[in-house]
Amino acid sequence: MNNYRDLFHDPLFWKSIYNTIYFTIFFVPLSIFFGVALAMMLNMKVKGMAIFRTIFFLPTLVPQVALAVLWMWLLHPNFGLVNGLLANIGIDGPSWLGGESWSKPSLILMSLWGIGQAVVIYLAGLGDIPDEYYEAAQIDGANWFQKTRKVTLPLLTPVIFYNLVMGMIGAFQQFTLPYTLTKGQGTPANSMTFYVMYLYENGFRYFKMGYASAMAWILFIIVMALTGIIFITSKRWVHYQGK
Repeated sequence: MNNYRDLFHDPLFWKSIYNTIYFTIFFVPLSIFFGVALAMMLNMKVKGMAIFRTIFFLPTLVPQVALAVLWMWLLHPNFGLVNGLLANIGIDGPSWLGGESWSKPSLILMSLWGIGQAVVIYLAGLGDIPDEYYEAAQIDGANWFQKTRKVTLPLLTPVIFYNLVMGMIGAFQQFTLPYTLTKGQGTPANSMTFYVMYLYENGFRYFKMGYASAMAWILFIIVMALTGIIFITSKRWVHYQGK
């Protein structure tokens, strides 16, 4: 009980929770939005689509450490490619990973680069929607937007539901990217100290196993509670074929 009491008086513990929730709130909806949009584009019947699908899936094969090194170069404030491109159009790029206000958005941007695996699952969901629904909508005079809103998205909700649960769990376990980018320091100003990073530091750097175990139990309870809420609310917005 002393570990739990100490945790609630630990400012870095609350900072790590804030950072993790901030990342989850922005990353999970954005990953679903861009994942569905990309899958719909890659589901079009045009020549050479297999090549485009491969291109979008390739980033998921890159190890997280290599990905971190690559983005450190791309987002470098002085000689990074991103700020160089912004300078060409007259915009002064931000400090990205060097500033407290841009560090977490930068991490979200990097994480979105690797949503190829979710896109493949969305593509499988799109392929499972029978053509008869689109033919019926076409006969009724529905345009592309109406078919997307009334046919595609409702019948894709089981896949969105799956990716929502898995994305939320994965976001709460964010570790490798921020740990590699900051060399475990969580800089600047602990804006990159995520919950699992702080848990790892307590357990395997300071050897405060009881403290780390208490954090692990709190993380388990938070993830289970949020998963339960998503499952309960899914009855209202997830639509299965034939029901």
